[in-house]
Amino acid sequence: MDQTPALPLTGIRVVALEQAVAAPFCSRQLADMGADVVKVERPDGGDLARGYDGALNGVSTYFAWLNRGKRSIVLDLKQPRDLDIFSRLVARADVFLHNLVPGAVERLGLGYEQLRETHPRLIWCGISGYGPDGPYREKKAYDMLVQAEAGVVSLTGSPDAPAKVGISIADIGSGLYAYSSILAALIHRGSTGCGERIDISMLECLAEWAMPPFYAWYGTGKIPARVGVRHNMVVPYGAYACSDGAVIFAVQNQREWGRLCTAVLEMPGLADDPRFRTNADRLENRDELERIIEERLGLHTQAEALARLDQAGIPTGAVNDVPAVARHPQLAARGRWVDVDSPGGVIPPSCRRTISNTPRRGWAPSPRWANTRTRSWGSWTCCRTGLLACPTLGLAHDPQHVIRPGLSLADDPEGRRQRRRRRLHRSGRFGIRRGEARQPRHRHPGIHGARFRRPPPHAAHQRARHALRLPRCHRSS
Repeated sequence: MDQTPALPLTGIRVVALEQAVAAPFCSRQLADMGADVVKVERPDGGDLARGYDGALNGVSTYFAWLNRGKRSIVLDLKQPRDLDIFSRLVARADVFLHNLVPGAVERLGLGYEQLRETHPRLIWCGISGYGPDGPYREKKAYDMLVQAEAGVVSLTGSPDAPAKVGISIADIGSGLYAYSSILAALIHRGSTGCGERIDISMLECLAEWAMPPFYAWYGTGKIPARVGVRHNMVVPYGAYACSDGAVIFAVQNQREWGRLCTAVLEMPGLADDPRFRTNADRLENRDELERIIEERLGLHTQAEALARLDQAGIPTGAVNDVPAVARHPQLAARGRWVDVDSPGGVIPPSCRRTISNTPRRGWAPSPRWANTRTRSWGSWTCCRTGLLACPTLGLAHDPQHVIRPGLSLADDPEGRRQRRRRRLHRSGRFGIRRGEARQPRHRHPGIHGARFRRPPPHAAHQRARHALRLPRCHRSS
């Protein structure tokens, strides 16, 4: 019997009615941790991120980044039969995730209040721009628009011009808040037996991240200024010119400030200058201090200045461009680049996470788009080879990424093995050697949503006897 430990979310099924960045980023984190993520796409081109560009041999960079390890199905939820298929998917899910505008899933009969009566253990998570209520409830939202609404644009850029952050921080932030909230809800469900409703607002996520400038304004009446590649609330912290370039460094405490003045700038008296003694003093007189720093660093080359900073124990960093990050020696030494297949060929996804006592794994490719469909759906089943199999779906032939049209259960040996394994799990005989006595089924309140579940097949737990009772979900009338 395979004793390889499972990933933390193995056995959790996520149905994701998602597009663009925020919800796909959340569900990709869940997929990376072992969850079975079923991505539902529209028939008119699917996830709109598929059309952002074709830089990876015809595949969108955003789509390849956000959708590895998922399965996909094309459904037109305006059609009753497709909606019925989708409802059956949700009925078998642990988590339902979406990032449609508020009210859209309610109109489909898939709101939290509509589902909780029949699926009390379901964790329902919606990501939107401004939340499910309030005057901006129905306002459409994209990343840069939310950055502007949350004040991030006004805090970013040079003194002469504001700028957006160069990555989709509103989408990424809301996706991460959704991910952590879903994990917390799974743990809570394990002890109570009840699902949860989670509402994530992109605006509220960025407003939370912008609290230090807000508190500065609230306490002093002054708004932190835009200062380009420098910190607007800590000085000195940022990029400073040398004779042949620039260095970027950070001073976060008085010890580092003293070492900078003594060992790097060779001006020990500067540390006790009343204009610059504390960070508040330095922030008040930042123009004069930064002029002095650049005058002293201008006497040295970039290499000399970096050597002085390193010797003094001052944190430094390089201003890398994208190719430099791809060649970064630290990422290479830590094995953070792992090739994964994609419809556009092999690509290197960055920064896989390493969790102790869980296996490193390769990722399945992002699902290929197949836009040929028939009106008759017929029966459907889940299998391991790509999309959800619908025998009359009429998908393009691609045995690796897309289920073949007309695929029957007999043509799916891997799916047959998975079904047999599930039957053995339910009967309590999975992992029992020939001649051993069958063990009774046990009550287990774990996060995977099974009311009766055998202990995990690890040596320390295989024959453990649990007497835990799954609490009932008490709902208010």
